[in-house]
Amino acid sequence: MTDTTALPDGYELSTDPDRIDAERVHRWLSTDAYWATGRPREKQDRAIEGSLNFGVYDTASGEQVAYARVVTDRATFAWLCDVYVDRSVRGKGVGTALAVAVREELRPYGLRRMLLATHDAHGVYERAGFAPLENPDQWMALLFGQ
Repeated sequence: MTDTTALPDGYELSTDPDRIDAERVHRWLSTDAYWATGRPREKQDRAIEGSLNFGVYDTASGEQVAYARVVTDRATFAWLCDVYVDRSVRGKGVGTALAVAVREELRPYGLRRMLLATHDAHGVYERAGFAPLENPDQWMALLFGQ
């Protein structure tokens, strides 16, 4: 498990919702994220408004290069979702550092668990301390569709 939240040199993390580039986040997710392809901008804006948001920014340009949001009651549960790292900075450790930063930001709340779902980034999240569900047969989902 990674014990540091340090981003690679040249990047900074912020939870300031005013720094989120909503247009960029929508473009990333609606065109390049298998779980959100085609998501309407209005729906993405509502998701941002109702969540705790994390942005990673290039310190030289101020440009947002990664995003994650967390749906949480800040007491017992959190769901990490919509994690996206711009293709131009992938492979630099930004994704793992972002997941660790989310973990550390939520640690003081004393949550019982934080969940996420991923199709192809298990290694990124394992380095931040995530593991497969011990009893996946205990979990259920209600799908409303798109």
